[in-house]
Amino acid sequence: MSTPISGTPDSPPFLPARESRLFITVFDLYCRWLFWRRFDSVRVETEYKPADGQKTIYYLNHSSWWDGLIPFLLNEKYFHQNARGMMEDTQLNRYPFFRRMGVFSINLSSARSSMQSLRYAIRSMDRPNAALYIYPQGRIVPFSTDGLEFKKGIGWMAKKMPQIDLVPVGIYIHTKESDKPRLEINVGSNVSVSRNKPTNDINRRLEDELSNLLQRMIKAD
Repeated sequence: MSTPISGTPDSPPFLPARESRLFITVFDLYCRWLFWRRFDSVRVETEYKPADGQKTIYYLNHSSWWDGLIPFLLNEKYFHQNARGMMEDTQLNRYPFFRRMGVFSINLSSARSSMQSLRYAIRSMDRPNAALYIYPQGRIVPFSTDGLEFKKGIGWMAKKMPQIDLVPVGIYIHTKESDKPRLEINVGSNVSVSRNKPTNDINRRLEDELSNLLQRMIKAD
């Protein structure tokens, strides 16, 4: 069984993932029921289907509490990859059951701790059929189709793993037509980006692709 890795007085211990297939199977049923109960409708559109054995980083905009469950829903229903995800350490300590779903911690206030998490993420991608779900904005922010600002970690990982697909996922929750919210999820296509470019350039390219995806979602609604 995985155990927390010791931290420092200024940095909480790193919490690795400790997946349980049984827990995932049971939680999948609960998760689907929860989405059905809380939303008027859930609509998912995807331009992406991973090839057999393809490894993928899915990056998503971060604007609600539900973002913690959406990667689980997508992977179990659509992509069926060997998925993991990052969560801020304070939230993972609050909801430790996420570790059994493949989630590990990141402490964005500590550069050393953040790097430990990013290296763990890269090692996770060595697993067969691996996937990683991340929210590169790093925190919940008001929904917006532009002005997205990503932490440097996603660009850094992209440079380290040139064969990994980079796929934007747009999330849009609204109450335009019902008193219960509607959840719209749009999975884009693999983003072609030169991994030889500086990290900031890669980040801007990925930001632009997610921004364009969100704008298309708003116009289509």
